[in-house]
Amino acid sequence: MPSVDQESWETAVHHLYEDAYAYVATGPRRHEDWTLDVLAVMARVPDPRGWTGVDDAARDPDRVGNPIHPFADRSPEYVARRLQRIDRESAENLLLALTEDGCTLSNLQYFSESPDELRAMARTILARYGDEAGFHTNVKKPAHVRGTLDFTTRNRAYSPLSVYTEDCGLVVVADTEVGLFWNFADY
Repeated sequence: MPSVDQESWETAVHHLYEDAYAYVATGPRRHEDWTLDVLAVMARVPDPRGWTGVDDAARDPDRVGNPIHPFADRSPEYVARRLQRIDRESAENLLLALTEDGCTLSNLQYFSESPDELRAMARTILARYGDEAGFHTNVKKPAHVRGTLDFTTRNRAYSPLSVYTEDCGLVVVADTEVGLFWNFADY
């Protein structure tokens, strides 16, 4: 997998999530138990490379005195039990499904780019974390193969990690970094 530079990564992130209520951030990986690092990213630890993500809740008044808002205050064990490992192709699809409420690929119709161009943006985003990264999600859209998400079905479930009625996300775990890509909805 080719390396990615700051400009192409930030361009892809900001374009894909410009119409979502999203949180996209990366923090350093400092623990064997990477869920501790997930909690640090939720609490807005600085990006180790200084790259900018998306934090639509940054100015939300509910953040006063609660730096992890809109995430709920949870233990590492709680977070770990709600995340399932998925494969890289499912992670690419999930990045695209998170661009709007509902966690579905039907929202790709709202972009002017082709699905192939959008997938290239998702691959650009994941390139930051390298070939050996692991992918985890709170979304359940099981396919016939374990660890794969099936976006062709309407069925979905998720294990919320926020204060909203729906949140869907992807955790990317690399040797030195942990990335969070999350979309929130309150119906």
